[in-house]
Amino acid sequence: MGGFGIDFGTANTVVGQPDAGIVLDEPSVMLTRANEPYRAIRVGKEARELIGRTPAGFATVRPMRDGVIVDLESARAYIGAIIRKVTDRWQRWMRPRAVIAVPAGATTLERRALLEVAHEAGLRKVAVLPEPVSGALGSGVNPIEPRAHLVVDVGGGTSEITGFCFGGVLTHRSCRVAGDELTLALYQHLRAEHQIVVGELTAEDIKVGMHGQDDPSLVVEGRDAATGRARLVTLDTAEIMDALRPTTTEIVHTLTSCLEDLPAQAVGDVMAEGVLAIGGGSLLRGFTMLLEEAFGFPVKQSERPLTCVAEGATAALSQPDVVAAYGYY
Repeated sequence: MGGFGIDFGTANTVVGQPDAGIVLDEPSVMLTRANEPYRAIRVGKEARELIGRTPAGFATVRPMRDGVIVDLESARAYIGAIIRKVTDRWQRWMRPRAVIAVPAGATTLERRALLEVAHEAGLRKVAVLPEPVSGALGSGVNPIEPRAHLVVDVGGGTSEITGFCFGGVLTHRSCRVAGDELTLALYQHLRAEHQIVVGELTAEDIKVGMHGQDDPSLVVEGRDAATGRARLVTLDTAEIMDALRPTTTEIVHTLTSCLEDLPAQAVGDVMAEGVLAIGGGSLLRGFTMLLEEAFGFPVKQSERPLTCVAEGATAALSQPDVVAAYGYY
């Protein structure tokens, strides 16, 4: 069965196909001309490379914010460019079907806007599926079995926790504090404590690089806030974690409030299975430990936290019962 499973994330766009697996995994960035703001010149990696160094007459745009559409025209151009990137001409003529993952906390209006833009971009029979459900499905969890599951999803724009069982949602909490706020916290810390100004990409790369970082320190390049000259500063990884801790703590405190709505019978299921952590933010060193301390449940990370949402959306193409239970058309 053909079609695409798509995760239009705030930070990255991931596209999967049933027979080919992940066919695209690139930053959710679009380059446009100032006089043609709704025509994509470049998308993905090529556009991201120009953030912070965009020439006059051009602009780098993030069409998705907090996991949903910011501007209809920009999103239409972006989604159209992504579809062209992963299809050939005859596939576009056939108008492929798709399952698109969206934040569980997206409003009905936000879901309708995404469906409208997806149809106009050349897709047909589009359904949207909540990201936690899609991520669970992509991690090997059956979301329609009579057993409760709890999924934490920390993306670029939103942090969510969703409990579901047998095709229905048991509890849900979300906050618009996530990966982007962690990047901002790191940027502000470097400026306040070390008087060094770094670019958005540099701050993002430092945060992402913390995953699997074995070295006790790392060197950061930037501009001296006082003199404007180039400067290097060496940071301890422990200092970086301390700088990010208030933001991660805010995320966790917001999410733990969902436990108030979790049925008592479901607690045993979650205790046995553990909380599933997905999304790029879950890769941050020490984050799963913080979740375990706050929830009192074991936390396990998806084997592919960055792509499991798109993989689940792709799997849902051949599982109409999952789409019927959780999807929106």
